[in-house]
Amino acid sequence: MKKIIGLHIIIFILGIHFVNAQKERISYLPTEDEKLLHFGFYLGVNSNSFKISYFDQSGFDPNSPINPVPPQDMFVSVNSSVGFNLGLSIDYRLHKNISLRFEPGLMSNSKEITFIDPNLDAAPDGIPIYKESTTDPVRKIAGTYMHLPLLLKFSSNRLNNIRPYIIGGVSYDFNFSSNQGNSKDNWEAEFRMKKSVFMYEVGIGMDFYFFFFKFSPSIRGVFAINNELVPDEVRDPQYSSPWTGPIDYFGTRGIYLNLAFQ
Repeated sequence: MKKIIGLHIIIFILGIHFVNAQKERISYLPTEDEKLLHFGFYLGVNSNSFKISYFDQSGFDPNSPINPVPPQDMFVSVNSSVGFNLGLSIDYRLHKNISLRFEPGLMSNSKEITFIDPNLDAAPDGIPIYKESTTDPVRKIAGTYMHLPLLLKFSSNRLNNIRPYIIGGVSYDFNFSSNQGNSKDNWEAEFRMKKSVFMYEVGIGMDFYFFFFKFSPSIRGVFAINNELVPDEVRDPQYSSPWTGPIDYFGTRGIYLNLAFQ
């Protein structure tokens, strides 16, 4: 994620240098922004993790066979990797400084999560509570999503061959890798996530005008709105699942770096 942010900072520094070099240069594509519709494509990289919140772990839950220690109530750790984005862009001009943008595409990445629930090995009186389950704490999550964002783009006035902008909106993501309907869960080492995810995203970018095309790098934060977790089956009414039981909310958080061409 740090590499992605660093790369975008470099792009913006080059952009500032590009602005300073524009004073005596010819403006490319001078009527480009007067068009009602723009079509293009984008490619990029992403680094996605998860925002995870938990139910109250004050230590007074009578249903917890081993009460968590408050300083150690981080039940799930996430190790994410860099993935890729690829898609099309359709831009509809609403105003000289405002446009509506639709960017259908594919997003793919993988994560590894490790459960650190102290209940996982609970054995009051020497009898394991979860004796019929696997105690493997690691799950690998591969995700391929159809990403369908609808965004508003607010651009500044053009300065020669450069135009900064901010962008934001909402999206619907369909998880092709979802195992929501799988009858197996973490009792059989299967971590389940929902197929449908609603997100919002915000970001900044720049339009660079060249002789034949417009280049638009942007960096964005994406945030899931709904809970993506499919909870495990509760096999003993006295105890919840040691994997998903403590989790109240589980949703994607990530950074996208997109390079668009029109």
